[in-house]
Amino acid sequence: MSNINYMTQEGYDKLKGELDLLKTSGRQEVARAIAEAREKGDLSENAEYHAAKDAQGMLELKINELDKKLMNVRIIDESTIDTSKVVVLTNVKVLNHKTKKEVIYKIVSEAEADLKASKISATSPIGQGLLGKKVGDQASIQTPAGLLTFEILEITA
Repeated sequence: MSNINYMTQEGYDKLKGELDLLKTSGRQEVARAIAEAREKGDLSENAEYHAAKDAQGMLELKINELDKKLMNVRIIDESTIDTSKVVVLTNVKVLNHKTKKEVIYKIVSEAEADLKASKISATSPIGQGLLGKKVGDQASIQTPAGLLTFEILEITA
């Protein structure tokens, strides 16, 4: 099953850079740590060797995950986004009826999500609840914190 991962050029470049770094210097560091640990003798009782092999496994897992994310990427030009409704890569100004506060979220792919930067994944409960809504619509969304109601105030690219 191929899940298309929509991203900005900036998000793609960031992930690609991270992947390239892990494949080059990350693998070199792990190989060096394994070689150093191997020189210390009996591998069956060598904790440093086992830790280095575990680190290698974790590194390869991360490389594999990034490869999968980048495999089905579709880069979206933000200037061509339709702002008549909430779609991936739109900025959405909402009013949270529970807190009476206005918040702006950018709906992004899972790979680009960063709550501190107000970038929420389109696959998150809030992201899914906002997708397809228009200005003036209300969205009642079940979240881990309970039922939240948002009113769409503005949609921009």
